[in-house]
Amino acid sequence: MAATGGTWAALPTTATAAEGRVLAGSDAVRRVEQARLARGTGRRVRASVTAQPVEVDLGGRVVRTWSYGDQVPGRPLRCTAGDLLEVDVRNRLPEPTTVHWHGLRLRNDMDGVPHLTQPVVPPGETMRYTFVAPDPGTYWFHPHVGMQRERGLFAPLIIDDPREAGDYDVEFVVVLDDWIDGAAGTPDEVLSELRNGDMEASYKVPVQAGQIEDRSASWDYHQTAEMANIPAGQTPVSAASRMADSVRYPFYLLNGRLPTAPETFAARPGQRARIRLISAAGTTTFRVALGGHRLTVTHTDGFPVEPITVDNLHIGAGERYDVLVTLGDGAFPLVAIAEGHGAQALGVVRTASGAAPSAAAAPRELSGRLLRLTDLRAAPTVGQDNLPPDVTHTLHLTGDMFSFAWRINAQSYDHARPFAGITPAEIREGQRVRLELVNQTPMYHPMHLHGHSFTVRGSGDLFPGAAAGELRDPARSRLPMFAGAVKDTVMVAPGERVIADFTADNPGQWLTHCHNAYHMGTGMATIVSYIATSSA
Repeated sequence: MAATGGTWAALPTTATAAEGRVLAGSDAVRRVEQARLARGTGRRVRASVTAQPVEVDLGGRVVRTWSYGDQVPGRPLRCTAGDLLEVDVRNRLPEPTTVHWHGLRLRNDMDGVPHLTQPVVPPGETMRYTFVAPDPGTYWFHPHVGMQRERGLFAPLIIDDPREAGDYDVEFVVVLDDWIDGAAGTPDEVLSELRNGDMEASYKVPVQAGQIEDRSASWDYHQTAEMANIPAGQTPVSAASRMADSVRYPFYLLNGRLPTAPETFAARPGQRARIRLISAAGTTTFRVALGGHRLTVTHTDGFPVEPITVDNLHIGAGERYDVLVTLGDGAFPLVAIAEGHGAQALGVVRTASGAAPSAAAAPRELSGRLLRLTDLRAAPTVGQDNLPPDVTHTLHLTGDMFSFAWRINAQSYDHARPFAGITPAEIREGQRVRLELVNQTPMYHPMHLHGHSFTVRGSGDLFPGAAAGELRDPARSRLPMFAGAVKDTVMVAPGERVIADFTADNPGQWLTHCHNAYHMGTGMATIVSYIATSSA
């Protein structure tokens, strides 16, 4: 890759495909992008983003961090499905960076994974990312270098649907995050301490804003048999504690604001609001509820689902949900509980005057119906291929708490040498592909597949019917199959197996990984690798 006038291009088209791999600069990648362009709107949308060190006011607490522009989260980018998006990313950081467009089925050489789909963008340089925005929905973007995402480098990307009826009056974009940078060390220091820990490796600092009373005993949880059936002699652990990760943060933020100085979303009574929820969290699973309202879930990870009404939902790192609510009269707490950490993020939805909810507001909806993955079905408008898989890859999610090393299939991904020491999941263009995600660890893992969206086909216990401590044979395990939601990020609970199917229609080399920043930082990733065929 060479610089011309300070702008960096994508991987060179002369890249040689080792072992038959379809690389980011290949003709196959260009061919598929040309087809997207031919189906597109013909419009070009230009934008620029600057990654830079800044001071940010979180609402009474100023921190020194990195961000896109001068705020956290960065300003949203917006376009219409089928537009050609052209974004100049200027690197004003003291280290190299990239941008990953999370959830987009875009061309491989614009995916932002260093040393796999592109070289890094050096300090002081600019890279132009150019790609067709293929699917409408709620997305976001962030770096894919080191722990940069754990600072403040993230922003929404909203792709509008020209065919959508638009049956809502107001729209709220809500970005959730767990925050440590400039408040209790840096993300790199946290990762270093975790790696130097013991079998209970953790980095937990006091919560400095938004502490709440633990009422989780009255809340609904999805628990696998592995979680519910504790072997004799072991101390029972609450469901909320099981969801808590190894890092407890001083702050949990909603749109970059502390719960003691929350963002207010203004509307009128009776209006119908579309709330786009994005989790930019590093590790936290949030439980989201809106006081005085139920949530009608209409989309997940950009794609529509058959509407389902619940009281609250869990959202893991990297996931997105769109919900509709008809607003009442008053000021209502929009809460995002950091599961297992005794804290929450907060926003205020206001349709009338009156006192704002407190930072510790606890709406009764938290004790109501919880959305489950198995509740979700893709809307009829989402074209799905129900053919059986041509190839199946099982991804065993494994880890070692002693050294805080997290892996896929007991192999660690090397961010500097992507193919070193791993066995990629090889596929060919046109195949129907099944991924079986098997969680053999005591931790939750939000698993994200780049460049594709998959249909959730199954979700359940690894060893259904087996008592705790019994010898269990995975070959005897059969999950009920269903046509679930179309997603790109899915939470896999301890002792759970999730089956996801997709069509191999986007050639290239695609990362799949745990979106927990500290798990990914230790190598919990692998590559879904397209292999050339005679038609490629």
